Amino acid sequence: MRNIIWSFSVLFCLTFSSFAQTKGIEKGTYLSTNKGQKIKLNLSENNKYELVFYSGEYEIKGDSLLFTKKIKSENNFNLSFTTDKKAKNIKIKFLDPSYYTFYVGTQKGTEEVQYQNVSDIRGKVDPNWVNTDLEFDIEKADFLYLVYEDYTGQSNVCKYALPKDVAQVTISYEMEVLGDLNIAGFFDRKTNKLEISEHSGKNPLVFVNEKDAQPDSASKVLPLENKTISNWTYPGKAPLLNEDFGAAAVAVDSAAAVADYTVDSSYTKYDFKLKIEKSLKNALEATKTAKTKFLVVAVDSKNKAGFDTFVKDQETQIGYNMYDAYNPLYDVFNFYLTDADDKKWLKNNKIKDDPSTFVVNGNGDVLAVSKSSIEDKQYEFSYYGDFYRKLLRTDAFISIDKTLKNKKATDADLIAAFNKASVLETNYDYDPDYTVSDPNTTEFVVTKLGLDKKEVAQTWKKLIEAHQKDTKPNMYLVETILKEIQNQGFTKQIFNTDKILNDTDFLAIDYLLKHSEEIENNRAAFNGKEGEVHSVGNVISEVSNAMQQNLYVTQDDISGDINKDKVNSVYKKIIDAGKGNFESYRNYFSYLEGAENKEGAFADFLKEFNIYFDANLASVSPIEKLDTMFSALDSNSDYSYNGWNSFKEYHSNLCNSAAWTVVLKPENANFIKDAIKWSEYSLVVTKNNPYYLDTLAQLYYKDGQKEKAIAIQTLAVKYLDSNVDEETVNEIKEVLAKMQNGTY
Repeated sequence: MRNIIWSFSVLFCLTFSSFAQTKGIEKGTYLSTNKGQKIKLNLSENNKYELVFYSGEYEIKGDSLLFTKKIKSENNFNLSFTTDKKAKNIKIKFLDPSYYTFYVGTQKGTEEVQYQNVSDIRGKVDPNWVNTDLEFDIEKADFLYLVYEDYTGQSNVCKYALPKDVAQVTISYEMEVLGDLNIAGFFDRKTNKLEISEHSGKNPLVFVNEKDAQPDSASKVLPLENKTISNWTYPGKAPLLNEDFGAAAVAVDSAAAVADYTVDSSYTKYDFKLKIEKSLKNALEATKTAKTKFLVVAVDSKNKAGFDTFVKDQETQIGYNMYDAYNPLYDVFNFYLTDADDKKWLKNNKIKDDPSTFVVNGNGDVLAVSKSSIEDKQYEFSYYGDFYRKLLRTDAFISIDKTLKNKKATDADLIAAFNKASVLETNYDYDPDYTVSDPNTTEFVVTKLGLDKKEVAQTWKKLIEAHQKDTKPNMYLVETILKEIQNQGFTKQIFNTDKILNDTDFLAIDYLLKHSEEIENNRAAFNGKEGEVHSVGNVISEVSNAMQQNLYVTQDDISGDINKDKVNSVYKKIIDAGKGNFESYRNYFSYLEGAENKEGAFADFLKEFNIYFDANLASVSPIEKLDTMFSALDSNSDYSYNGWNSFKEYHSNLCNSAAWTVVLKPENANFIKDAIKWSEYSLVVTKNNPYYLDTLAQLYYKDGQKEKAIAIQTLAVKYLDSNVDEETVNEIKEVLAKMQNGTY
């Protein structure tokens, strides 16, 4: 009997939606406007709806299903600053802090942080809650700390640098509708069920494949009445006070929480100094030489002292981040204050406002502009900030745009431009069509480009075609190809869309296969290049994983399995060339099983599996041979991660699954001797499994070895336990009865 491993895509659905004003309610997908995890409302053509609470990426590692947490690039506090050089204190305007638990802290230099509970402040300045918003004054400080503490005691602590002349800070807090899921899944081979639970493993939610789902069982005992009653009570029942309940739910020892979060006055700070160039030309050259930096330019003809103060504050903040030694990770911006000599450059680049702040790359391309002083934007210039990620993305897109327009661009220029976009972090919230509508906004307005999708694709195609005769691989091109076929490359980054593999992708895969041995020899040195970040894996594994994942991608209502013949051809090239590793065979078998399951035949799968079995598994010492295979796994392999037992169980289950197809399909009778080998192997690796025993017994019976079959099927019945579902138990017992009475 077959014990099946499935691939899963899990959605958790609930009700919440928000519509923009349109001509009417249209069919399609709507996204919620809240911060954090977006909620989707799908309205389909057949008047069906889905309300999807959580969505994202997952990984299958053996029988484990791992849900990838989305990296948060923003906090839930929104701040804006108003400056006034004459202000003696700082006014805090906290918009509707409601009943949530907030703390406000201030810090001067390296002194301890001084915290106040917002509720305590409310009790002093507005005890009767006359106003929804809370306004109060604090003393001048260098840093502002804002803390949100949830009812479990978990605290989100955010530190902000305060502009020197800040007079008012307006604060709002946007509560995430949904928090992070901390869940994982495990597939139970004995029951064919997927269990999803929090990492504690308690109270799992159990899933079955949709085609195996059974109707909901009716309750055996029904109530005589079933009512919903407001304010239900009975004599002597104490009243339930909602206020008390809410207060109890969020009660925490706030004093202890605050006491734990202080900054030691002896905190180490690296003595970091920024080099401010004397001319814009020199500042641009220094930024270009650095390669990994952007240049922030301040236009403020009346406030040089303000720029100098900004620089000192920036040096202090970066020094704290670096702790006790220089770390280039935090040194990602150069700074420059314009003077009269820069007027022509500013005019040519349409920078008109004074004061204003703008960011350029080393080539002088303007990436973002703000109609505000640099002091008001100090909090933006951090390696960890979302603004830095936006600059990286814009810089990459400008590189592609300029390279495409440059008729003198070299082959190396094209590879560098495509690679620059491909290695960006994937941002699922990126909207290529988003624009700022307010012409007077003081926020940074990022440069927008209208890259043409067809032009980008055509240029990439010509580049791949031009490299088909290469005698050695270009590792930057290799990295770019791998990102692109995995739907993480420049197409995803620029247009925020997934695509099924096309002819150019398969031509690029041919390039990888042709140079696979040299890529493998060079990738460790490439990944370890000083000052660069690369993560090229084993190219055979990467290609096979990408093809397998792409089968589940849809583009313009066309599924990735339209490429099944091309995918099959690539797998055959890998195997025929003797380059097949465990990962490629695993994906190939999964692909063949899926494709042939739809068509009703398994001849190709059984033929390919038999070759793999004879070459890799058949042995007088099967466990030792498996152990040798396991030791040779690539370190990035799922099964290297999951461990030896998972690897061993995969092969025993694979052998049983292949053998079971021979039991089910009379047209596969010519494989029966091979299937017996596979089935016997599964029981050597995993002993006394009732599913495997059932498979072997039926194969023996079909091969005419009836006494042997009855003996093995008797063992199958013997080893049935509570983990085997009732239907399977009855089937295995029925098979034994039929064998014994000759009606099988």
